[in-house]
Amino acid sequence: GENGVDGRAIRVGTRRSQLARIQTDSVVMMLRELYPDLCFEIVAMSTTGDKILDTALSKIGEKSLFTKELENALERNEVDLVVHSLKDLPTCLPPGFTIGAVCKRENPLDAVVFHPKNCGKTLSLLPEKSVIGTSSLRRAAQLKKKFPHLEFRDIRGNLNTRLKKLDEKEDFSAIILAAAGLKRMGWESRIGQLLGPEDCLYAVGQGALAVEVRAKDQEILNMVSALHDADTVLCCIAERAFMKRLEGGCSVPVAVNTLLKDGQLYLTGAVYSLDGSDSLKETMQTSVSYPHQNEDGPNDDVQHVGITAKNVPGQAQEAAENLGVELASLLLSKGAKHILSVARQLNDA
Repeated sequence: GENGVDGRAIRVGTRRSQLARIQTDSVVMMLRELYPDLCFEIVAMSTTGDKILDTALSKIGEKSLFTKELENALERNEVDLVVHSLKDLPTCLPPGFTIGAVCKRENPLDAVVFHPKNCGKTLSLLPEKSVIGTSSLRRAAQLKKKFPHLEFRDIRGNLNTRLKKLDEKEDFSAIILAAAGLKRMGWESRIGQLLGPEDCLYAVGQGALAVEVRAKDQEILNMVSALHDADTVLCCIAERAFMKRLEGGCSVPVAVNTLLKDGQLYLTGAVYSLDGSDSLKETMQTSVSYPHQNEDGPNDDVQHVGITAKNVPGQAQEAAENLGVELASLLLSKGAKHILSVARQLNDA
């Protein structure tokens, strides 16, 4: 074949959880449609994040919680590509790896799933001191500020586990999850309330799937690059650049909202104290309407915050990355560093 990958099975690495498998299957389905002559084989494995279930994610402090084992397999040539939720991938990938594809983003918003007894309610209508489950500091910080009458408690486990905990016990009145995951699992009907940007900005990369490959593996890189969705790529480059400049991770509350309209990319970014009482939020925009130039030669594999997207205009990617950096710099100039370091210390304590 023109990609030079004929005659061998392409091995696709994934986490074992049901959601991870559904996400990987959807990517493999797209690849099979694009390359009907190739054979794809899925290799599932458990990661540290899947095994440590009794500790809050933000406490473990390991950025590559759900990715390390998969990357090890990639490094050892045991798999050729790996499918992740983009929000699980750190803004600095280990040397030798790149994100070779960012697929079209599913709804990036957060969603509230209510205990059956609270069906039909919204967060503002829940009784005083109702307990809301979330494993995310970002969600808790924003929602504590917005809904001071509620209490927020940590809930861990994959989607199935968390929904089971919600439904079968009386511990939680509701839990907050990513709408994208619920939709992919076919559980959209459980969404009781979608949280718009005025209630809760989302996580960097939320709702997008990423395909990680070996940076030097041109054949596989060329093959998966057909999956890139240009708009999603530009939004996610801006978000990741924002996060990287702030040096945020899952141990601090950093949140975003992006909009690409008429060639203009709008990025809203915010940082929060753990209880949400202290926050900074700004919006900036830039033009990303550049023609595609054939950028052969040395610039072939320019990465933007870990993403290699040959089929998206390089100038547009640069503009998106600069937007994220500038917005983060603006927040830092207004005191974001202090808010984040206090949040980090409190969280570590």
